[in-house]
Amino acid sequence: MSSRSPEALPHINPQKLRSGLSRIWHATGYSLQGLRAGWGETAFRQEAIATMVLLPLAFWIGEGWVQVALLAGTVLLVLIVELLNTGIETVVDRIGPEWHDLSKRAKDMGSAAVLLALLLAIGVWSAAIVERFAA
Repeated sequence: MSSRSPEALPHINPQKLRSGLSRIWHATGYSLQGLRAGWGETAFRQEAIATMVLLPLAFWIGEGWVQVALLAGTVLLVLIVELLNTGIETVVDRIGPEWHDLSKRAKDMGSAAVLLALLLAIGVWSAAIVERFAA
């Protein structure tokens, strides 16, 4: 029995013992499960639907690859931050349903991160739209 076998290290996640293509394959599966779980959240679903509209628009509104990348990137950043916020909320809720100041603080900070990502996206999109259509 090798020292890296699951029996020798029962407290270690089996994913940590994988390597190469097996690790990539399983990690991709976990990521897709995370996206499916995110889809179950109303805010993520709304932002994902908006992204489906905004990503093609980024190629029409953007003048050059830098603008397209900024427009698309800010929209994807909102989704990324929303998933992280949902993860924070899920972990806090798993700890316990009772109200605690630190739990509230963690959830509020996650929500603030989403707000900042949204404000960034709105600012970049507004500037690109003004530049594209004001001239």
